[in-house]
Amino acid sequence: MPVLRSHSKGHTLNVSLAVNGTLMRGLSLNANLLSVGATFDREATTIPSYRLWSIDDRHPAMVRVAQGGAAIAVEVWQVPAAGLATILMGEPPGLAIGKVRLADGQETLGVLGEPALCEGQREITAYGGWRAYLAACGTRAR
Repeated sequence: MPVLRSHSKGHTLNVSLAVNGTLMRGLSLNANLLSVGATFDREATTIPSYRLWSIDDRHPAMVRVAQGGAAIAVEVWQVPAAGLATILMGEPPGLAIGKVRLADGQETLGVLGEPALCEGQREITAYGGWRAYLAACGTRAR
């Protein structure tokens, strides 16, 4: 079950959210997390059951697969539950919120791609994450 945390100040309910692309620290959509009061929790990796695609080199899409997957680098953020819809609405088309299993056994909410979004796109699973892919391509952080 995804991790929910209640904070005593105002009884804010926070939800753990694993992000794998432009919502990560220092990247182009990170401000969307910060604007709803989200806080960085930790770096993590998924279980080796995901594949990652570059969508026109603008953002990644991570999809859970039954076989042929790998561990993908993610960041886990604590997001006020009330801000989750705002974050989702700011994501590129074809990305959604679903359940993601982390290597430490925790299941959390996370950003996932719709399989149709990945058709005809470059698979980048072998890089292990969006930042590693950008670094290998010599692309500035997006």
